[in-house]
Amino acid sequence: MGAGFCYINDLTVIQSTQGIYTYLERNFSDFKQRGFVVGYDTRGQVTSNCSSKKLAKLTAAVLLAKDVLVYFFSTYVPTPFVPYAVQQLGAVAGVMITASHNRKEDNGYKVYWENGAQITSPHDKEIIKCIEECVEPWSGSWNENLVDTSPLRQDPLKKICDSYMEDLTKICYHRELNVQSSLKFVHTSFHGVGHDYVQMAFRAFGFQPPIPVPEQKDPDPDFSTVKCPNPEEGESVLELSLRLAEKEGAKIVVATDPDADRLAVAEQQENGCWKVFTGNELAALFGWWMFSCWKESCSQDADVRNAYMLATTVSSKILRAIALKEGFHFEETLPGFKWIGSRVKNLLDNGKEVLFAFEESIGFMCGTSVLDKDGVSAAVVIAEMATYLQGQGLSLAQKLVDVYEMYGYHISKTSYFLCYDPATIKRIFERLRNFEGPESYPKCCGAYGILHVRDITTGYDSSQLNHKSVLPVSRSSQMITFTFQNGCVATLRTSGTEPKIKYYAEMCALPGHSDRSVLEEELQKLIEALIEDFLEPAKNGLTWRSA
Repeated sequence: MGAGFCYINDLTVIQSTQGIYTYLERNFSDFKQRGFVVGYDTRGQVTSNCSSKKLAKLTAAVLLAKDVLVYFFSTYVPTPFVPYAVQQLGAVAGVMITASHNRKEDNGYKVYWENGAQITSPHDKEIIKCIEECVEPWSGSWNENLVDTSPLRQDPLKKICDSYMEDLTKICYHRELNVQSSLKFVHTSFHGVGHDYVQMAFRAFGFQPPIPVPEQKDPDPDFSTVKCPNPEEGESVLELSLRLAEKEGAKIVVATDPDADRLAVAEQQENGCWKVFTGNELAALFGWWMFSCWKESCSQDADVRNAYMLATTVSSKILRAIALKEGFHFEETLPGFKWIGSRVKNLLDNGKEVLFAFEESIGFMCGTSVLDKDGVSAAVVIAEMATYLQGQGLSLAQKLVDVYEMYGYHISKTSYFLCYDPATIKRIFERLRNFEGPESYPKCCGAYGILHVRDITTGYDSSQLNHKSVLPVSRSSQMITFTFQNGCVATLRTSGTEPKIKYYAEMCALPGHSDRSVLEEELQKLIEALIEDFLEPAKNGLTWRSA
């Protein structure tokens, strides 16, 4: 947030919304009648007088001044409420003003299409063209008071909140256990929007609401108790919630990120230590749970071959292993929930049933009421799962071992380096594309032989007969995947929202190959070689992720 065209501010938001208006008016004859949804989180910056609510009001003003019906939430909401509202209200599109779990200086403008999924190509590129056509603010675009005075502004808060909580019960399978549960849960909303909504979700499932972390339950745009507002960072940012859980005798901590679309989970083990689950580990549990619950509750003539689960290509392949054994379909998409949401809508429109989807960065979609990741629903599903398992004498960690024993161990590690120089990032990836001469990818990494290379940036895939990637080409970002002869799959890619080079690596074992320590040791050695040989952090001035 700040002044200038390379920042998000009043002017750049007005320009973006004018471009969206122009594009939507060309594409929908009933745009003004069907309307547009606007939501926002609790971010703000005193120095620039820039807040999510103010930017949302300006977004609404541009549209209201052009006589568009605008569904403007009267208070902050979780990001998943915007795509949910777009579908429920039949709007043509929606915007959420949020920077999710980014640092406090940032904000963002997240656009959803009429299908309830984030926009993908060609809409994104066409909207940018429209923005560039009309950069001068129209008369009325600055009038943020229109939100309070225009008869075309409606507040969807109560309707959407009630409907969302009712729809949530479609994925509640053991309400009678929840009502009697003696398990205690602690919830932290990381100074964001999540507190009220997670409390309501727990009640909708029959639970007592979770114990909130008092220092973090209310919105605070400075995120003053954490060095970074990202629950993915693990125990270091969960300190307050873990100490409160110990004091209250709560075994499980659920943490939603500031816009409540992601979920982190920690569980106290028998030795008193805490296990913070990775996104891939939680996905293994969710995959087992959502399939088991579907199987128990579906009609006798339901066909398992009509059921689907999805994951992004950099996420664990555990769902593929479960699908192979259980008979449902598994599909991969490019990284980013926009690809999952669009594909899920397509599957639903073709009569398929989608049970679960995820990305490894703790983004989960349980059921299909929201076609985006949703930390609110994921939090309460984990609570029900833990309650059910307690009745079986099992913890989440013990069940995770069971799942891996049944479907094969999937040991993964994900981390990142910070790099603020785009030229360095490009040089690193171009070197890999010309490793042993022009257009020649590496054949090994340290002692580890490479079986296949897939480059999403260029569309190359050595595993395909025509050497063309099955997944769509994404030239705007860097992403190369290496499949090794020992069964490891590793991906190097740039982040879409932060100055990071991320790496993802996973060892996949067949059921019965249960020597976890051997797999972990092999994975660690391969990652060390991957970093040293391919990323060369010392030479390239990369900053390691802080411990």
